Amino acid sequence: MYYDEEHDDNVDMMLDAVQRSLEYYTENFGPYYYKQARIIEFPRYASFAQAFPGTMPYSEAIGFIADMRDGEDNNIVDAVVAHEMAHQWWAHQEMSAKMQGGTMLTESFAEYSSLMVMKKESTQMKMREFLKYNHERYLRGRSQETDGELPLYKVENQGHIHYGKGSLILYALQDYIGEDSVNAAMREFLEETRYKGPPYPNSMDFLTILEPKVPDSLNYLINDWFKEITLYDYRLKEATYTKRDDGKYEITFGVEAYKVKADSMGNETQETPSDWVYIGLFADDDEEELMMEKKVKFDSENLLFTLVADSLPAKAAIDPRRILIERVYSDNIKTVSEKAL
Repeated sequence: MYYDEEHDDNVDMMLDAVQRSLEYYTENFGPYYYKQARIIEFPRYASFAQAFPGTMPYSEAIGFIADMRDGEDNNIVDAVVAHEMAHQWWAHQEMSAKMQGGTMLTESFAEYSSLMVMKKESTQMKMREFLKYNHERYLRGRSQETDGELPLYKVENQGHIHYGKGSLILYALQDYIGEDSVNAAMREFLEETRYKGPPYPNSMDFLTILEPKVPDSLNYLINDWFKEITLYDYRLKEATYTKRDDGKYEITFGVEAYKVKADSMGNETQETPSDWVYIGLFADDDEEELMMEKKVKFDSENLLFTLVADSLPAKAAIDPRRILIERVYSDNIKTVSEKAL
């Protein structure tokens, strides 16, 4: 670490983030090939960090003098260090072809890798806040798109897509098919492309490796998430409970569900869903304690589900950990009320 001696408050935290990143990436993606991993502070004329092989310049503004005293806040230092460390694999060991989809193999992979490092140290609800940031980054970016939106596998260096959408999709995918399966696909891709010269790899090369690792029941995710522009439009219309004779609580979910497909000009087509989605229950109004969740099939526009809980929940939710790209998330959650007789 090269830094101003008066800016040492977060240095140990940054070193710890480097170490945890090294451990996760080496275990899951393969060796680190440089003789050093160093961070160099620069003044806050700009607020960014960047990765060169073995060396990461890092603005004082987002690391060395960032106020990290509130332990309840998400750790931006962890997020930035883990992302730049991930580039030591994604962009320095593997270089994508300069064509559509290229930055999915670098920026999406690096941001996903960063999320996985943070996941090991975070609660589910803290991770929801990280995902919310990238969720809003993508939706805000697509609302201001001037060149036309492209699917993830054809991204043209658009930050809201390769950072925001790409990390959300890969994070959701590891939840659906397993962290080991996603990481195995990334590792296999890296083993085939590490320090490879022309022709450089493209996004279809990765999808060819990934697809066999996705179960047949979830194969639709490759098209929906990577090859098309897909959003979800879910509403929790009803969240009521009845107390059973055995003292447990039966919670009824009334759901309205649509899948939305968009083209590059923003024209949208609403479809009847055929998707696996989580529903869940929160024990508290602050949505910090997820007491139960279950993956269910959304296969029509209007659905009813029930969950049985040992104690009375405070709230019910569709996609309680916010891992899907939902256009309006606020109508996914309702306070649980007693069912009228």
